[in-house]
Amino acid sequence: MDALDDYRGKRDFSRTPEPPGEGTGARDRPIFVIQMHDATRLHYDFRLEADGVLKSWAVPKGPSVNPKERRLAVPTEDHPIGYADFEGVIPAGSYGAGTVLIWDRGTYKNLTQENGQEIGVTGAIGRGHASVWLEGEKLRGGYALTRFRTGKGEAWLLVKMDDAEADPGRDPVATEPRSVASGRTLAEIAAGVGE
Repeated sequence: MDALDDYRGKRDFSRTPEPPGEGTGARDRPIFVIQMHDATRLHYDFRLEADGVLKSWAVPKGPSVNPKERRLAVPTEDHPIGYADFEGVIPAGSYGAGTVLIWDRGTYKNLTQENGQEIGVTGAIGRGHASVWLEGEKLRGGYALTRFRTGKGEAWLLVKMDDAEADPGRDPVATEPRSVASGRTLAEIAAGVGE
């Protein structure tokens, strides 16, 4: 089974401008992207490149830079690497219909270890805990993803590590709404401004 079968099965690429699954060439460092997505409910899609796809979680309240704030992160289907560059409008009637904005992006370093040995990101996710160091335009520093069980199944927590990049007084979700790719807001993207 292809890692992107679930992604492709949910979308009609004759209707949506989302990428069908093209990848990109090898890079020195894996990428991450956080996309603000104004769908049924506004949320932030947190994506980490691993094994040729973007491992993805929907974060309803968006990421925090305060180590004392835990953010719910609901796993979603793997997305193609090319999705990291997607910004636009998914048409009404399509899966995930709504406006997508590239809220942050950059590279990351895997910090997950056990007994002094690095555990790959895909393996770490499979075990239920991954730690990464983000080098983004808005977010920097360590973040941990930890799986837990709920009455409704599986969910994760996304938590900022307590490091030099932590800043309890800053709320980038509330104060930094513009795209790092185009400088536009969700409303401007939805209206086609700046295309």
